[in-house]
Amino acid sequence: MSHQRAELYPLRFQPIYQYRPWGGRRLGELLAAPLPGNGPIGEAWLLSDRDDHPSRVTDGPLEGATIAGLLEQSPEQLLGPLCEYFSRFPLLLKFLDVRQKLSVQVHPSDAHREFIPAGDTGKTEAWVVLKEGPEARIFAGLKPGATAAVLQLAITDAAVAEQLASFVPEHGAGVLIRAGTVHSLSDVVVFEVQQNSDVTFRLYDWDHIDPRTGQRRALQVDEAMACIDFEQGAIGPTVPQVLETTPVVREKLIHCDHFGVIRITGQLPFVVGAAGTPRALVCLSGEGHLEHAGTDYAFGKGDVLLLPAVVGSCSCRPHGVVSLLEISLPGVP
Repeated sequence: MSHQRAELYPLRFQPIYQYRPWGGRRLGELLAAPLPGNGPIGEAWLLSDRDDHPSRVTDGPLEGATIAGLLEQSPEQLLGPLCEYFSRFPLLLKFLDVRQKLSVQVHPSDAHREFIPAGDTGKTEAWVVLKEGPEARIFAGLKPGATAAVLQLAITDAAVAEQLASFVPEHGAGVLIRAGTVHSLSDVVVFEVQQNSDVTFRLYDWDHIDPRTGQRRALQVDEAMACIDFEQGAIGPTVPQVLETTPVVREKLIHCDHFGVIRITGQLPFVVGAAGTPRALVCLSGEGHLEHAGTDYAFGKGDVLLLPAVVGSCSCRPHGVVSLLEISLPGVP
């Protein structure tokens, strides 16, 4: 069947693994697709509408299609009213395995147009902590007194970490990193949802040497300093808001203008998705299937499913206890 004529349905995507010098091999425990090679894999892109790394549908009549292709052919069916505002899928979903420290970095906000390539956006992101190693730490925001002048001096002295607020993350914690927030991660596996942008400015890289190149990675100190929100202060984990306890537990972990993250845990059938708007589902543990238009769509640990707007809500039937994240997109401006 041609991709153009196929009706949209709950779409499952193939993860795209990315080499990162700070990565590890722990994503192999989360995803069914085997890790390539034996080097450090830092990221698995689960749902990506990026030209360089487009996600492809893994099964059904649309197998092999990219989100970009589907958006071009069926924008309203995929995005609903949001299709008037977004020519690309507006979010990028990933798993990260940060074995060594991630560079101390900052992403521009939509207001920093001069630092954002044409067609890209600012980058607010959020994490859900899935695994913590013995050195687990999240660096997010600045300590009191960390002015631009103080931070600039700290960079020359390699004392940047002393100016960063940080905490030891607990399993399942949600963390919202708004654009302009200085941040880093150490010894954790996280799920990440972000605006569909790949703009990162490194302030400091812990003197890491990339084993592939034998070199230190480039820094973008001037751009990073220009994009930092010095009013931000320290960032801690979000406080989950319990929305429902039966038939399953639903907790709102993250909410901002760009996306929302709800965690669903339980073993009784429940409803996912919402009429007329797209949602993404990420299975953190367990397995089950979705029911839509008389067909079952199986999912397991590590899978991501996109529910196009035209699919709306559907019934989810766990096979035992499951834990899912349901990701909502921005509202219509």
